[in-house]
Amino acid sequence: AFFWLVSLLLSSLIWFIAVKASDPRDEPLQKGLLIFGVMFSVLLQEAFRFLYYKLLRKAIEGLVALSEDGCSPISIQQMAYVAGVGFGLMSGAFSMINLLADALGPGTVGIHGDSQLYFLTSAFMTMVLIFLHTFWGILFFHGCENRRWWEIAAVVVMHLAVSGSTFCNPFYVGSLVPSYLLMAIAAVWAYMLSGGSAQNLRRFLLCKS
Repeated sequence: AFFWLVSLLLSSLIWFIAVKASDPRDEPLQKGLLIFGVMFSVLLQEAFRFLYYKLLRKAIEGLVALSEDGCSPISIQQMAYVAGVGFGLMSGAFSMINLLADALGPGTVGIHGDSQLYFLTSAFMTMVLIFLHTFWGILFFHGCENRRWWEIAAVVVMHLAVSGSTFCNPFYVGSLVPSYLLMAIAAVWAYMLSGGSAQNLRRFLLCKS
């Protein structure tokens, strides 16, 4: 969560400087800066995810050196899951804070004919991002651990696609549907990389050992 906060701070600072240095009356330029800010933030988040992986790898090596049996008490898969959850929960917390700030007013959502589903769709978007960050953490760490750089690239592309789809709003179907489809793909992918299988899933659903 701390690493995600640092990446957000740096990307926000760069975007703030760019906005202050530009003409606020130039709407196309301001929209372009917003798109640049979102895309740069995504890339910075993934860069900090990689730095966090390197830090955890050093920590695991230290745990192995200190353990009596030469094995780490925590696996890299567990680290990946926890790191993904941390990124996702902090991302969701900031999304909800911004949403609640908008809910304070002034004005009423949909009063000028805009969609009244703003808060509902924002909640669904926040939820899908939390899940996606969790799955992305597993995929990203697996790619780093096995030097499968195309898995890392896939995570970055999916992150860019989900963030870029939000510019389709207030046409919310254009952002929610692709995001949930990507979440389903990332969930299955992360499940398989974590050692899951159809047989394990069937045993879980049937409550069998």
